Amino acid sequence: MVTSNRPSPRAASGIGGAPAHIPTISLTVNGEHYELEVGSRHDMIGPADTLAHTLRENLGLTGTKIGCDRGACGACTVLMDGKPILSCMTLTVECDGKRITTIEGLANRLTGQLHPVQQAFINNTAFQCGFCTPGMIVTAKALLDRNPSPSEAEIKDALAGNFCRCGSWYLVIRAVKEAAAKGGQANA
Repeated sequence: MVTSNRPSPRAASGIGGAPAHIPTISLTVNGEHYELEVGSRHDMIGPADTLAHTLRENLGLTGTKIGCDRGACGACTVLMDGKPILSCMTLTVECDGKRITTIEGLANRLTGQLHPVQQAFINNTAFQCGFCTPGMIVTAKALLDRNPSPSEAEIKDALAGNFCRCGSWYLVIRAVKEAAAKGGQANA
């Protein structure tokens, strides 16, 4: 069971009718607090569920893409406590107490204004099919958070874990440079 902003796990019958403790994990996704019950029922987070699966299937945040499901393409990149991670390779249960930011969480929550990296990708048409774009944008945001003025080589190095079959790399690099020039560390 997924509950938002209500940290009260349900009790179930244990041995002898005594209430059994249902394990829960607590995480914050895009500023929203969640308590997730862990177990084998269909409404619970399975112990082997990946964060990508939980984001998409349980929380309805489908901006995070599952490309290879093996940690090789970067399409599933999200931020955990400000650092980029591959959500297809991270178990949800490993995220207890963590702060997760997905592509949906980058825009300003009050105004809806896009994050500078998102806007730069649009300005430069730095996508074709768009499948890899969320992971690239999240990775670029993390780069600009730690290095506001990266060189082209540093941009390429940061994005090396993101795979794009469409070949829009030169536009992606241009977009990250534009976001950096405009102070790409805004909101989120």
